[in-house]
Amino acid sequence: MSESEFIIVGARTLTGAGEVFEAGAVHVNDGRIVWVGEEADLVGLPSDVPRVDATGSWLTPGLIDAHSHIGAHEDGNGWAGADASELARPNTAGVRIIDAVNTEDVAFADAIGGGVTTVVIKPGSGNPIGGRTVAIKTAGSRIIDDRVVRADVSVKSALGENPKRTYESRSQSPMTRLGTAHVIRQAMSDAQDYARRRASAEVTGDQLKVDLDLEALAAVLSGELLWDLHVHRHDDIATALRIADEFGLNVVLNHGTEAHKLAEVLARRDVPVIFGPILTTRGKVECAEADPANLARLSEAGVRIALTTDHPVVPQQYLALQGSIAIRAGLSWEAAMAAVTASPAQIARIDDRVGTLAPGLDADLVLWSGDPFDAASVVRAVFIEGQRVAGVGEGLE
Repeated sequence: MSESEFIIVGARTLTGAGEVFEAGAVHVNDGRIVWVGEEADLVGLPSDVPRVDATGSWLTPGLIDAHSHIGAHEDGNGWAGADASELARPNTAGVRIIDAVNTEDVAFADAIGGGVTTVVIKPGSGNPIGGRTVAIKTAGSRIIDDRVVRADVSVKSALGENPKRTYESRSQSPMTRLGTAHVIRQAMSDAQDYARRRASAEVTGDQLKVDLDLEALAAVLSGELLWDLHVHRHDDIATALRIADEFGLNVVLNHGTEAHKLAEVLARRDVPVIFGPILTTRGKVECAEADPANLARLSEAGVRIALTTDHPVVPQQYLALQGSIAIRAGLSWEAAMAAVTASPAQIARIDDRVGTLAPGLDADLVLWSGDPFDAASVVRAVFIEGQRVAGVGEGLE
């Protein structure tokens, strides 16, 4: 289907913002959503606007994975495709993951097959400070820049076992949790000084040598970029909150295995948790208490949550399946839907483009054969910015 204007009618339509239309209609024009509601309330459109009859299907926003390494850890490409982590030094804040993403990674096709239309791609967690992240669509131009939803979402950072393991093997600092925290503090302090010198140079007209690492961290200090933190244990989460307070950082917790132990604190401070991945074993000591029920505990406490596959840890197409497991472990269906649509969009500050079915937003839509969290349901069709993704959804009229 290539028409720029069409209407999907008849599907059970879930907006991602809590609304449900049992026999819904979504009007799309020029890649954007124009109108959403019950089909019976759809009036005033010319009869020649094409209809997609989706009776019997469920319609949702395109799913969003708020923490992925897709394209930077290429599927089936081993060492040659492993480009998510620049481990030469502990602080590589200035590197940009967009420079490492191969849009021809087969996992992007898998993502579409699982209804995932937007991913926030992040550097790995071997460094205390790993680099800039990017939000992109999972289909579109071969040139990644044409798929960008937000070019700079955050700077990735890490506490706990991963940076310890990376540098202890080299007998290089940081080899401990306190050493890792020190690296982050020193880098943030240096960025504060750099920002002051930059501001002074703008007034005086003096030349200032650009430092890309400090430029990135200055953007975190100003709030332009989020501080995306890989963290599992509750004591590491407390360290993260401590550092965030010291430097005024907008922190987002990634993984959050023991975040439920501080759930009331996180809810009060409105610190989001991108939880998971769920479909894994307890592969590290700091993941000893991993349990999908912890996500339900966070949600019940009022913490903003999203789900992650951490692809390739869990294959990208199983984002919805993780929602199924979370529901079985006590998460409400509504919270699970928000955790793969509206909530990750809000956390990544891309909700002006994606995450819900609302007028003015991108027409990223998924038609399912049934409940998206029923493991037996399949994706019938995917639209990204109003375009049917090639090879998906054959047979719909």
